[in-house]
Amino acid sequence: MKQLNLGNSGLNASAVALGCMRIGELPAEKLERLFFAALEAGINFFDHADIYGGGLCETRFGELLARHPGLREKILLQSKCGIRKGFFDFSKKHILESVEGSLKRLQTDRLDLLLLHRPDTLMEPEEVAEAFQLLYDSGKVRHFGVSNENPAQMELLQKFLPRKLIVNQLQFGPAHTSLVDCGLNVNINSSAGTMFDGSVLEYCRLREVTIQTWSPFLFGFFEGNFLVDSRFAELNTTLGRIGERYGISREATAIAWIARHPARIQTIIGTTRADRVADYSRGADVELTREEWYEIYRSAGNRLP
Repeated sequence: MKQLNLGNSGLNASAVALGCMRIGELPAEKLERLFFAALEAGINFFDHADIYGGGLCETRFGELLARHPGLREKILLQSKCGIRKGFFDFSKKHILESVEGSLKRLQTDRLDLLLLHRPDTLMEPEEVAEAFQLLYDSGKVRHFGVSNENPAQMELLQKFLPRKLIVNQLQFGPAHTSLVDCGLNVNINSSAGTMFDGSVLEYCRLREVTIQTWSPFLFGFFEGNFLVDSRFAELNTTLGRIGERYGISREATAIAWIARHPARIQTIIGTTRADRVADYSRGADVELTREEWYEIYRSAGNRLP
């Protein structure tokens, strides 16, 4: 699988990453199959968060690593912090405590990447910078990023950081296209031309920040999976027809659609089925034509001006 240089930092990660939000309840043998299927497919990047399964997902993953000494050196681990029950918390105290908890559960001495998980409007950027500096100096976190933040929020934080933010994790997929809608409808008085995110796609490209896309098969805000929703029949038909040309599934074609964007987006897949990992991953190495990309975009119900 092709790799991406995340944020031009020298951290080389697979174009498809495995999201670990749902692994907490997997039996040990199924988790083992899932993990090694990912490695075989070329995935070396695993995405966690302190809140996934209330910490159980990190615990189970850490147990797996403990059973296989030496595997930690072959993979990249990312976790996220900042979401608490009923509020967000970017305080220095919480960031440091969260990382300590993640390291303990994952049974590792370091995270390759730490993201702040959804914006905290009460953020004190100087305090975040202090926490990041302590984590970096101690070797506990190698790189830093954010999730679901707009350009101004990133600029405010970056002003106080000695090191560059290298990732912004955002929702994007064929049925959730807000990252590109506004840029395709400039100076047009329609909902498609409304800027909701501060042109974060272009900002990240200008600043060489890698976008990671979460839940590529969802539409809306956790409304559902477009692959099994009758409202997206045309999109599914188009994905199936184009996928047949390349010998890949609809899911892999959706990932190829994401990978085709020149922003070089990393896709995080959340499947817990080992048999689907290789299937989905094939999409990252298929380059759709410009015509195919726009056909998929239109078939999701989007109109071009």
